[in-house]
Amino acid sequence: MREQEQLQQSLWSPIERKCLSLLQQRNTKTSLLQIQAFMLRNALETNLNLLTKFISICSSLAVSLSQSDPFGGIHHARRVFDRRPQRDDTFLCNSMIKAHVGMHQFAESFTLYKDLRRDTGFAPDNFTFSSLVKSCGVSTAVWEGQEIHSHIIRIGFCFDLYVSTALVDMYAKFGKMGRARNLFDEMTQRSQVSWTALIVGYARCGDMDNARKLFNLVPDKDLVAFNAMVDAYVKLGDMGSARNLFNEMPERNVVSWTSMIYGYCNNGDIDGARSLFDAMPEKNLFSWNSMIGGYCQNKQPREALKLFHEMQSNTSFEPDAVTIVSILPAIADLGALDLGGWVHRFVRRKKLDRATNVCTALLDMYAKCGEITKARRVFDEMPEKETASWNALINGFAVNGCGKEALEVFLEMIREGFKPNEITMIGVLSACNHSGLVEEGKRWFKAMGEFGLTSQIEHYGCMVDLLGRAGCLEEAQKLIESMPYEANGIILSSFLYACGHSKDVSRAERVVKKAIKMEPGNDGNYVMLRNLYASERRWRDAEEIKTLMRRNGAKKEVGCSVVEVESRVWEFVAGDRVHPQWEGIQSVLEAVADAHEGTRH
Repeated sequence: MREQEQLQQSLWSPIERKCLSLLQQRNTKTSLLQIQAFMLRNALETNLNLLTKFISICSSLAVSLSQSDPFGGIHHARRVFDRRPQRDDTFLCNSMIKAHVGMHQFAESFTLYKDLRRDTGFAPDNFTFSSLVKSCGVSTAVWEGQEIHSHIIRIGFCFDLYVSTALVDMYAKFGKMGRARNLFDEMTQRSQVSWTALIVGYARCGDMDNARKLFNLVPDKDLVAFNAMVDAYVKLGDMGSARNLFNEMPERNVVSWTSMIYGYCNNGDIDGARSLFDAMPEKNLFSWNSMIGGYCQNKQPREALKLFHEMQSNTSFEPDAVTIVSILPAIADLGALDLGGWVHRFVRRKKLDRATNVCTALLDMYAKCGEITKARRVFDEMPEKETASWNALINGFAVNGCGKEALEVFLEMIREGFKPNEITMIGVLSACNHSGLVEEGKRWFKAMGEFGLTSQIEHYGCMVDLLGRAGCLEEAQKLIESMPYEANGIILSSFLYACGHSKDVSRAERVVKKAIKMEPGNDGNYVMLRNLYASERRWRDAEEIKTLMRRNGAKKEVGCSVVEVESRVWEFVAGDRVHPQWEGIQSVLEAVADAHEGTRH
């Protein structure tokens, strides 16, 4: 094919070769329009090779256009194609179909094929059907895929290697593994891609027995097949099998390593993930994002920030939307507001604030750092909002003790036509809880059915806490007993704290037995009852609680606080003296204590 193309080009005129040279350069939308004018002026549109080249390049330019005109390039390419002088050239028609497929324009590719068959002498070939079948698979267009399959059988391309492989892949994407396997078994010739398509299909459906059997039969396993199997085991949480297969791989690429890192992070083995991350011979942005996100997911925000700084300092990678969404929860957990402000400025500079998930993460960060006004400003400036954005703002007002404002946002959300979900209602009930709005809480708890929502155990927990804080212990206890769920440790602890707050010792004693049985290592339950006994001067009972606490292995968590000073986050743990400036801090604290004591006298 290449030699034939070179032979044709050797017969071209100098003006045709000049046009080809222009097309092969790095082009913009403007330069392509100039090349089109050059072709029209010199009547070069009759050269189908040049016209096909122009349409292909124009179509591919679509991905780099502005968001306001995402398919401008392919639209112009289609207009040029529709005015083509020769109607039935297979190569040219295939190029236009392939361009639509490449831009995920399934309807356009399928409609174009039918129009060409109906209105021209277009004769489809194996490249036509490979593109169309791929389009059906990606778009999960089952009916159209079966129709194309019928065309393939009727025209006689069902034994073509490329077409039959595409069909196997299409049916695998549809989840019709029986049909895919039958087609695979009927193939007179198979390629590495054919084997991999079926393996990936089985793996995607969770049928790892068939996937592994087929994988073991592959004559020459390629990297794609290995990666597909590893990824499938990772998604199933079978890290033992994933690791064994990873170790078998004759070669690995960044996809292999990143998939394993993601798996270890998802299974809570953050040390295993970091070991793999450090051993990677080559990293990309996905690798860094997976590891940063893994630290956040496993409640290690300090390590997430360290890695984020390392990525900025030691690599050429620039944070993208995924990085930002991953790191903002860590910033919120540590209260690193200065760093959060820097991230916000970076987001604006790189125009990432057009992404709804980035803006939602930003407002959530500001709210958790106590900057609820900035959180509201981010929300108001969002170009588009989704339910998660409203939820973040409602919860932000709730955790900052602004219950009435949270309810106002909730009502505004409903007026704007957004349907609340279970997370919305947790935010609403939490807002009522933090602000002591008992009647409002009861109202919206009962109203959940009107929104088509079923009260989950988390919603009952919010109501128990709300009633308990308000001193309505009898009502809270009845709600616990009427729940369609068994009370969990959180609800029992919440109710126990309410009993302690109301000095209801007898009720607290009954609750603590259930709570300790369910969570023997939860130190808070013991401490709550011990303090309650101490307030009643029941010292013997208080000592018995301490003994029970030791017997069950429950240890009181050491207190810790975090503060940001000059963009650096410092952590202080009770009784810890490892801080490099501990002596200076201690002397300042003693001076403050002395000064306070002096003012008292």
